Amino acid sequence: MEQVEMRLAGIPVKQILIELNIRHKTQVETWMRWYKNEEIHRFEQSVGKEYTFDKDPEYKNEQAKLEMENRYL
Repeated sequence: MEQVEMRLAGIPVKQILIELNIRHKTQVETWMRWYKNEEIHRFEQSVGKEYTFDKDPEYKNEQAKLEMENRYL
C-alpha cells in the first residue's frame, strides 16, 4: 500500500523503485492495477506463485466449488 500511496501522491515510478527497493516497474504497475480494480485483498497474498502446481484452488465453501465445477462443465 505504501507504493500505491506514493504513486497517488505523484511520486515518479523510478523514485519509488529506488526508495522501496523494488526491482521491476511492472510490479508497481500490477499493484496499481489491483488498487484501481478494488482488489486490495490481493496485497495480503504471500509472495510467489499464486497457485501451487497440481493443487486445487481454495474455495470459500462447497457451493462455490460446485459453481466453479458447473461453469467448467
